[in-house]
Amino acid sequence: MNMLRNYICALDISSSKVAAAVALTKNRRIIDIFFATQSSNTGIKNGSIVDSIDLTGSIGSALKNLKAASGVNIKYIYANASGSDIVTKHSRAIIPLAERGNKVITLSDIHEVNEQARILGSSLEEEIIHMVPQNYAIDSNECILNPLGLYSHRLEVDLYLVCAKIAFMQGLTRAVNHAGYEIKDIFLSGLATSEAVFNKKLREGATVLCDLGADLTETLFFNDGILKNVQILPSGGRYLTERLEEKLKISFDLAEDVKKSYGSAGDFSQAENAKEILIKQNNTYTPINQKLISEILTPGSRSICESIKSGMEKIIPCAKVDNFVACGRTVLLEGFLETLENTLGMPVKLARIHNHNIMSWASKESSISGQRYLAYVTCLGIICNVLFPKPRLQAPPAYQPSKNPIVNLINRVKEIYQEYF
Repeated sequence: MNMLRNYICALDISSSKVAAAVALTKNRRIIDIFFATQSSNTGIKNGSIVDSIDLTGSIGSALKNLKAASGVNIKYIYANASGSDIVTKHSRAIIPLAERGNKVITLSDIHEVNEQARILGSSLEEEIIHMVPQNYAIDSNECILNPLGLYSHRLEVDLYLVCAKIAFMQGLTRAVNHAGYEIKDIFLSGLATSEAVFNKKLREGATVLCDLGADLTETLFFNDGILKNVQILPSGGRYLTERLEEKLKISFDLAEDVKKSYGSAGDFSQAENAKEILIKQNNTYTPINQKLISEILTPGSRSICESIKSGMEKIIPCAKVDNFVACGRTVLLEGFLETLENTLGMPVKLARIHNHNIMSWASKESSISGQRYLAYVTCLGIICNVLFPKPRLQAPPAYQPSKNPIVNLINRVKEIYQEYF
């Protein structure tokens, strides 16, 4: 048997970095993954492209490093989308099934009503990147997850659409093309991440996935593994860095280094007053009290956590959330997770890689050991989505015509038999 070997290249583009990963695969199994980052990305702000030339350079630099590390001649990439250019909405559609009496609902009927809802929810200014049926309705029941095989004379769907603005999609495609590559597909960042970090338990009940980025916080709400809502808040780790920059009167880059190396959030009253650090600026060393750093970061961290809580409670009360999972490099700030737990009044789990297709491999990979995997968790989720694709219609199973015309004919005969017998 021919052993097929291929690659999947995933690109995570955010305001603070461009992260890239390429997975070498053989017969739908990962045999190796290589990583690369380019941290000086200033072409994205609040999820929108503000400098196409800089973005092109960041993408080209990250992928050049990835090609050098892996030896793979990368041409096609899979990318993510997030931020203010993401639009979500519900679209409802209803189709008749029979003029008189009832008929059995087939996959073709489900496909037809989903397609009708997609068309009704489409816009010339947006491109749909995910379609998630929330529920279906028939004559006697309005909360059906999978109507296949039931009887009714009409079928209705509530379709949740995740869209990206066309201008963003065109700008991203142009930047990638100018770097010398081609986009094969685009995924919502949080949905890709969930594929890497969710296990069976996290797919049960009400689960919230919160990704704290540099200038945005993306929060996704799931019920039994089905996406129910997406919320994007205009706050992130950059806010904490800017507070240090302002209060300590140092450069932004130096403030970022101070935050990562010496920052903490929480009960700063217990910090040692005498402990000082030396920071170099303009060829001179300046002593800064470490307690002062905590005094600056703690209120800022609480503000971000309060914003997350306030936004979440507009969608679901904290008491009804079964699992809360946080990711993003901001959560690595000492004391931040504890601050988030205290604010929400519930346990908060740090995102871990749980997808069985990459979990055993990732645990042995030294380049993402410790907590460095958080920089690549979206890339890993994209790889999982590409390697084991799921219909963009997440539930119930979407109608997927086969490439084999004989199989399509057999399926159609089965449907006709179901309708009349």
